Amino acid sequence: MIMDEGVLQRLRGRDAVLAAGLVMVVVQLVWKYELVRRTYFRQDDFHYIIRGQESGLTWDYLMWVDVGHLLPGGFGISWAMARLGGYNEPLAHATTMTLQAGASLAMLRLLWVLFGPRPAILVPLGLYLVTPMTVPSLSWWAAVLETLPLQLALPMALASHTLYVRRGRARHLVAACAWTVFGLLFFVKAAFIPVLLLVVTAVWLRPRGWWRLWRAWVPYAVILAAYAAVFFTGLYGSVQLNDRTQTPELPGAGTAAEFAWVLGFRALVPSALGGPWQWRPIGDDYAMSATPAPLAWAALAVAAVAVAVSLRHRRRAWAAWLTLLGYFLLADVVPVLLGRIELLGPGVLGHELRYLAATATVVSLAAALAFIPLDGEEHPWRRPLPRWRWAWAPLAAAVAAGSVWSVAAYADRPLGGPVRDYVRTASRALAQVPAGAVVLDTYVPPEVASPAFFHEYARHSRLLGVPRPWPVTWTRELSGPVRDPLTFDARGRLRPVTVRGLRVPQRACVPVGPGEVRFRLPAPLPGGAYTAQISYLNAAPTTLAVRLGGPGEARVPAGKDLGRTFVQVHGQGTDLFLRVPEGPAACVGEIRIGHPVPDEDGPAIPLE
Repeated sequence: MIMDEGVLQRLRGRDAVLAAGLVMVVVQLVWKYELVRRTYFRQDDFHYIIRGQESGLTWDYLMWVDVGHLLPGGFGISWAMARLGGYNEPLAHATTMTLQAGASLAMLRLLWVLFGPRPAILVPLGLYLVTPMTVPSLSWWAAVLETLPLQLALPMALASHTLYVRRGRARHLVAACAWTVFGLLFFVKAAFIPVLLLVVTAVWLRPRGWWRLWRAWVPYAVILAAYAAVFFTGLYGSVQLNDRTQTPELPGAGTAAEFAWVLGFRALVPSALGGPWQWRPIGDDYAMSATPAPLAWAALAVAAVAVAVSLRHRRRAWAAWLTLLGYFLLADVVPVLLGRIELLGPGVLGHELRYLAATATVVSLAAALAFIPLDGEEHPWRRPLPRWRWAWAPLAAAVAAGSVWSVAAYADRPLGGPVRDYVRTASRALAQVPAGAVVLDTYVPPEVASPAFFHEYARHSRLLGVPRPWPVTWTRELSGPVRDPLTFDARGRLRPVTVRGLRVPQRACVPVGPGEVRFRLPAPLPGGAYTAQISYLNAAPTTLAVRLGGPGEARVPAGKDLGRTFVQVHGQGTDLFLRVPEGPAACVGEIRIGHPVPDEDGPAIPLE
């Protein structure tokens, strides 16, 4: 059988487009892996893995809503991660790159299904692959667990739904429902997948009679209803880390408008065109967009021209851009307004590209719908294309070059290096101390996990207890005759504890009995809580009662022979009073009162 020459040419063209798309995907994965492999866990990442270690794989654990985020799939992965080495970098990076590969191939499949195997689909595919919009989320494990599954689920669901509309086979509808559920397991924004399916169907796939596809709309509606019930039950029932339940409410109109404008003007539009070109560092391991104002205005002008050209020549291009605008407002702006806008304000959060990571899929889809006819679409153009229709090529090259520049600028940072060094140093130090050693359970540095947001999960005992607890004695505050207590310094090394503050030296030990003995402080202390370190030389164990200024006193044991005891006192003033309420008299030496800190002059625990 001799195949027609035209058919052969079409097959060759089809294969060439597929090969080019696959090469683009592979090159992008290699490029992004160079960034991902340098990242480490940060902030929410530790909280998720710690919580996974401390919890069973229960319904309550999986359905906990974290400041508006419901991600049972992500919590399930965190639960497994906690049991597969804890902060397992190779596993985390492999998960990230697998999801990235799946999302990239899903985008290629969607464009192929919608528009056919034409070379034009490589342009929106390239836009999705290179945009810096997705880069900050790749350096944050908690963001990966939300955004990448959605970037995979959305195009897969839309491709399957398109096939169902065109062919009517139930297996495509089942696949679309399954991918929608998959997305909902990881990110609340997946609730907009059925909405996008409805819009694309009503405008492009079947403008006439789209409502007759009730066999599709019914299961989609059931999925959304069931998800809404689970989500809102969890939203109002989940206790947050500040021990409060959530009461989401919209901010004022001014705040909402400012956030929408900043996020669109300084983040969405520039990053869709290769920006932001500059970044605002957040510590050593993260950054937000910092698009210069002139470049932001230039990007807005370029976007306006592109929209105008599409509206002039392409039928229903208006619907593509309105779909993107609606998704941006409903899926990107509203959730932040309901969640955390009051914490940092619109002027800061408006530069956060992490909120737009999954929107990169919709941006690429909208651009494709606005410029490329669907496979088999009749009368796609309002008027013939101009002779200069290839003018998009320099723009595409400029966007690609800007994207490479922006990603390189983001990657030119320590990323997770400082946090990795701290966690590894602290873990190695704990491995060297003898069992039962007393370690002050302080908070880790804010750049590792912020105590203001993560509270008890930011303590050393919780964060460093993954994947196994250390055989040391953790203490929140020093109390009693503790021998050689240790604490972490700024680099994660264990050092002896010293009390920094006021020092009351003694030429010889001062006898203390039932009557109070006053020790004059070298300077007045304002009201607050302080740790007093009291040296003693006692003939027998006894008890000391200590008070600072006011009437309240704290009691603490003091041992025999030469030693020191610690006690936390509350008060203010210039005098510290000691007495022995019961037991043998004590003989008190040097007193220090202030706050426990690492003794930088003392020897650090050696690391092997």
